[in-house]
Amino acid sequence: MILDGHRPESIAAAAQALRGGALVGLPTETVYGLAADADNDRAVAQIFTAKGRPSDHPLIVHVADATGIAHFAAEVPAFAQALVDAFWPGPLTLILPRRAGRAQAATGGQDSVGLRCPAHPVAHALLAACAAEGVHGVAAPSANRFGRVSPTTAEHVRAEFGDGLLVLDGGPCGVGIESTIIDCTRGVPVLLRPGAITRAQIASACGIEPLSKEELPEHTPRASGTLEAHYAPNAKVRLMDAKALQTGLDLLGADAAHLAVYARAPLRTSSAKVLLRRMPDDAAATAQQLFSVLRAFDDAGARLIWIEVPPATPEWEGVRDRLQRAAAA
Repeated sequence: MILDGHRPESIAAAAQALRGGALVGLPTETVYGLAADADNDRAVAQIFTAKGRPSDHPLIVHVADATGIAHFAAEVPAFAQALVDAFWPGPLTLILPRRAGRAQAATGGQDSVGLRCPAHPVAHALLAACAAEGVHGVAAPSANRFGRVSPTTAEHVRAEFGDGLLVLDGGPCGVGIESTIIDCTRGVPVLLRPGAITRAQIASACGIEPLSKEELPEHTPRASGTLEAHYAPNAKVRLMDAKALQTGLDLLGADAAHLAVYARAPLRTSSAKVLLRRMPDDAAATAQQLFSVLRAFDDAGARLIWIEVPPATPEWEGVRDRLQRAAAA
């Protein structure tokens, strides 16, 4: 059941559902989430079951504003607070020491918790309504089957879980890829997952250059979206440079079929059955449409998706990460 997320009665119905232990499809600026009361372990267990997600793979908890941190986190280092002040609400998740007895199932049993305050107006309205009902935050991983392409529209969520799930429609997601995740539990910021907020922005906001998880491998907390294979469509994804793409199309010739290509370079094919889609030159625009493009290729019957490797520049890091994980599936 899809409801207009901008209507107060839809927000009220979703808040009541969450308070009662049900799941709700939630729009955010990054992707749509599958939400449950983060402190209700039985409700959170339904997320793992619905997604087919391992129960030790932690979920991000979404809060209405920065005051929600105190309910879930035992402490907030100064550099983490600087990041909150700079980027919340927005597409940034912070891993913090977890307060005992809070969000235990949502964190996969870890003593840390991932917290985010989304910028989407529908998400904010729902989280505020939940807080008024005594629900301090919602665990909300992407609303898709585990390991598959994340949803960026309400229809994508319905395609994943059917009409039995209440979904708030907030329109297409503006960012399009999941949040940047920074681990704040080890004294310095450590980038666990790249996203729209870049390393340079993190360093500028908190005064510390973030480390990569490979630079500080000891005691790295488990976090969402960090498995080697993730974000994958049904079709096999292969990353190639522009020259290899054109060479492959030339070799296949008019016989090419069930093939989709997503590239910035202008390409030629003699087959009318090849699906060619132009990748934007801008990283943010590519991120916004990436998951919708992959889903559209699946819907069109593609069995193989060739994608031009994104530029090796900082602003493309989030897109590169998603594509590399999709190709590893």
